[in-house]
Amino acid sequence: MKLAAIDIGSNAARLLINDVIHLPNGKPDFVKVTLVRVPLRLGFDVFEKGFIDTERAEMLYKTIESYKLLMDVYGVHHLKAAATSAMRDATNAKEILTQVKDKTGIEIKVITGEEEASYIYENHIAENLTSEESYLYIDVGGGSTELTFFSDGKLIFKESFNIGTIRLLKNQVHEKTWDEIKEFIKQKTKGYHHVTCIGSGGNINKVFSLSKRKEGKPLSLDLLRSYYKEFNSLTLSQRMSLYKLREDRADVISHALIIYINVMRWADAEEIFVPKIGLADGLTHLLYDEVMAKQK
Repeated sequence: MKLAAIDIGSNAARLLINDVIHLPNGKPDFVKVTLVRVPLRLGFDVFEKGFIDTERAEMLYKTIESYKLLMDVYGVHHLKAAATSAMRDATNAKEILTQVKDKTGIEIKVITGEEEASYIYENHIAENLTSEESYLYIDVGGGSTELTFFSDGKLIFKESFNIGTIRLLKNQVHEKTWDEIKEFIKQKTKGYHHVTCIGSGGNINKVFSLSKRKEGKPLSLDLLRSYYKEFNSLTLSQRMSLYKLREDRADVISHALIIYINVMRWADAEEIFVPKIGLADGLTHLLYDEVMAKQK
């Protein structure tokens, strides 16, 4: 069974196609067939002007059209598509998404920050980790950061904050917002035993790749600080050359790191696991559950 998910973020749009194989024990195994990323950078328009301009909207239409063709080639029959922070804030989001549906037949749902956090949690990564920990999911995007916290297998909170890499790049995050997330994390994680973080998002995935850590091994807070200091000491072109980064990654990676570092500090966490999952993965898990429910 081939499933696809489209994630329209503030920095990039992603198409993930998974082939779901059922294991002998009956559990589904999600095998990644392809992941395509297009740096639309919708947040550049929205967080400065409040809307998506004609040129960038046309880029979105073409991207979705190309994704549709790819899904046809791969034989995908089930799709779930979602848009996040930039579309939540864009005054012309409804108009643009209506045109996307008219032109491509693909319906994209604008999801809330809480829904975004829930869908990321659909990956159930923590189920494979020890139950003796408290876990804080941190998903850093271009427009927002989603936090999901649970302890002893129980969900404690899900929250979304308008702090993201594109907002920081464009100086759109006020000190008050930082204070709010700091106070929230300190209060909500207080009293829970040892907190370990689970990070998702393209930037933390890139840092994990650069670290040469083995799969399943965490990154330390000190290591994130070292990378942050290193990236901040380099120009954009130096980051691109030395670390082989695309421009749309090089200009935001240090902004992402400061979010992860601060959240970890405020939660008193020393390590972060990077399972390389994100919203698109969560959407395919949710889609699988919906498809299976209909077949019963």
